[in-house]
Amino acid sequence: MAGVYIHIPFCRQACHYCNFHFSVSLRKRNDFLECLLAEMEMRHNFFGNSSDDLQKSPIQSVYLGGGTPSLLGTDELNQIFEGVSKYFAISPNAEITIEANPDDLTFESLSALRQTPVNRLSIGVQSFHHSDLLFMNRAHTPAQAISAIENAKECGFQNLTIDLIYGTPTLSDSQWIDNLRRTLDLGVEHISAYALTVEPRTALDVLIRKGKAAPVDEEQTAMQFEIMVEILESKGYMHYEISNFALPGKFSQHNLSYWIGEPYLGLGPSAHSFHQNRRSWNIANTAAYIQSIRNGILPLESENLTLTQRYDEYLMTSLRTMWGCSLQKIEQQWGSEKMKELKGQCKPFLENGLMVETDHYLILTKKGRLFADRIASDLFWV
Repeated sequence: MAGVYIHIPFCRQACHYCNFHFSVSLRKRNDFLECLLAEMEMRHNFFGNSSDDLQKSPIQSVYLGGGTPSLLGTDELNQIFEGVSKYFAISPNAEITIEANPDDLTFESLSALRQTPVNRLSIGVQSFHHSDLLFMNRAHTPAQAISAIENAKECGFQNLTIDLIYGTPTLSDSQWIDNLRRTLDLGVEHISAYALTVEPRTALDVLIRKGKAAPVDEEQTAMQFEIMVEILESKGYMHYEISNFALPGKFSQHNLSYWIGEPYLGLGPSAHSFHQNRRSWNIANTAAYIQSIRNGILPLESENLTLTQRYDEYLMTSLRTMWGCSLQKIEQQWGSEKMKELKGQCKPFLENGLMVETDHYLILTKKGRLFADRIASDLFWV
């Protein structure tokens, strides 16, 4: 289930919480697109260098993230998709996702987008309340968020997901419930919901350190997580990954490739790749990326994951999913002694109701999901 991620490093304005690589200047837009296509050609054999390899592992998902890919016009998007199809084997039923901001999704732009290969939209709503959007420095309004979802459905997009953020100082529990209920009323079938995280050197980090913004309240964040799980699961949504909920059949195929260890190729500045226990990442600088590609040099660093790193990553990603960590896989890849050691380490979590063992899988309970990262780190290779 191989996937391709393409990083579009342009935004209309900077969100206060964001630490992804982006620029609010579009001056290098044409140069970037030219070099993105050149990088595709340079990395065309990433998944294998023979027709047999490509037949065994066709691309099942293409994901345009950023940044704000919806800033690009349909001609530019089609240029990108033509490049992907030229250099990689794409499955006929591949999931093709583009991230979009609500203020870019007018009825006219969505109608044009329907003429591209895009068949899934990821809309950055974050909140339906103006106070939250102002706190996060988002460019859209609540009305534009609602309109974007309605317009997308009217234009024929059947596969939609929206992003929401909880745990902001401006978001009360009642407002969070309202965000979830509006999402349900709009018929959104996939929801990615993230707790507000204060990343170093972001605008939000600076505002909090200067006392101009309230810090994150961890107890409130935990409460809103529990509220979300209760409401969405009661409506039939499957909590298939810590931050992701979907109705049956609406899981994100692209993100699944990350969580279950499938290969993926990252194109564009700052994009990461993974294949055959080797991880690589492009330079997080658009100007340097362009210069390097034009010199015929891939602007990336890479590392071969050690046995220990692979074990820790598997624990971290598998415990975040509803399927959990396979004891059989641990035994097959890291040995029976390591599997027995892991079972011993898990005893306190099993006894405290944070984890269950079912059919040789270790799965976090609803209570345990609150502490997923902490539990995984406690189980890392020692």
